[in-house]
Amino acid sequence: MVPPSSTPPPNSQRTLQFLSSVLSQRGPSSLPYTEDTKWLIRQHLLSLVSDYPSLEPKTATFTHNDGRSVNLLQADGTIPMPFRGVTYNIPVIIWFMESYPRYPPAVYVNPTRDMIIKRPHPHVSPSGLVSIPYLHNWIYPSSNLVDFVVNLSSAFSLDPPLYSQRRPNPNPTPSPSINYGHHPPPPQGPRLAHFAAGPYPQRVQPPKQLQAPPTSTDDVAEVYKRNAMNKLAEMVHGDIIGMRKAREVEMEGLFSAQAVLRRREEETNKGLKEMQDEKEALEQQLQFVSMNTDVLDSWIRENEGKTKNLGKNNVNVDETIHCVDVLSKQMLDCTAADLAIKDAVYSLDKAVQNGAVSFDQYLRNVRLLSREQFLHKATAAKVKEAQMQAQVANMASRISHFVS
Repeated sequence: MVPPSSTPPPNSQRTLQFLSSVLSQRGPSSLPYTEDTKWLIRQHLLSLVSDYPSLEPKTATFTHNDGRSVNLLQADGTIPMPFRGVTYNIPVIIWFMESYPRYPPAVYVNPTRDMIIKRPHPHVSPSGLVSIPYLHNWIYPSSNLVDFVVNLSSAFSLDPPLYSQRRPNPNPTPSPSINYGHHPPPPQGPRLAHFAAGPYPQRVQPPKQLQAPPTSTDDVAEVYKRNAMNKLAEMVHGDIIGMRKAREVEMEGLFSAQAVLRRREEETNKGLKEMQDEKEALEQQLQFVSMNTDVLDSWIRENEGKTKNLGKNNVNVDETIHCVDVLSKQMLDCTAADLAIKDAVYSLDKAVQNGAVSFDQYLRNVRLLSREQFLHKATAAKVKEAQMQAQVANMASRISHFVS
């Protein structure tokens, strides 16, 4: 992991602007979260920073165990840890992985140079990775960051994870050591980190609920007033947590509805595209039918005068139909010859059955007629292929005429 690439100011408005800016980026510099969870991540971070201003949202590069690096959001700072009547600040980094919020964040204790991690520790590995039951039992959307920090602070208060290293002192003075009950450290061993340098003060004022009970000299009215304010604050905090959970459930329902609407949008677009394709195909068929209609109308106009001679007796059947070109005339001759040969073979079959033609003569005539019929059929197939090519060329010229 490397130092963060960008850090927003601690101001709440600036924090909102920072989160809106980094989560709205697109392209190669965009964060690897899905679009339907970016708004939810922003709300979670704003709620966390509102309750714990010592945590600041940042973006930094996270390196996975497989060596893959990715730019992610993190909350860097300290969380309070009450211990023996005193509240200490524990430095942590909360990483929001690509699968957040459906899966829990990755949390690391971030000791300074004069701190060391207690070994062994039930909830912190030697690398600083935090593992508490709240993370293992993370259930979206009921689990949230604020409750997680509360549970983490409670777990650390039972067993602090950090100690400060004792430095040589030319004038040593006796300093008390902290006894943990089971394994007390030696007199010169590590002691609980007070974080006296940098952004971690030696100690902070304990929260109100951890303060000692009032002495007899306190004013009774002030005591009642302070207790009432504490009770009211607890009730408001509980109501806020309930409202937050209700809103998260509502947002989950809205996300599900959004997914359904997107799926329906895709189906509608697919149906619309199919209808457009069908419309284009029908328009092409309409153009083809229109061209054939023009051809038939032209043929009717050209042959309309020939119907006047049908009622007369001097009608020549061979002159009734005229072929438009040589290919049509050749196709007509081949078809007529093919049909005539079929009739001749049929007549030969009847004749040989009746005994009018000998069997040898029948075979010789059928062989000759079959050879001639094959030649006519082959010629007709070639003529048909030539007519198809001519028809395609004619249609192409007509389409170009209509388009122009």
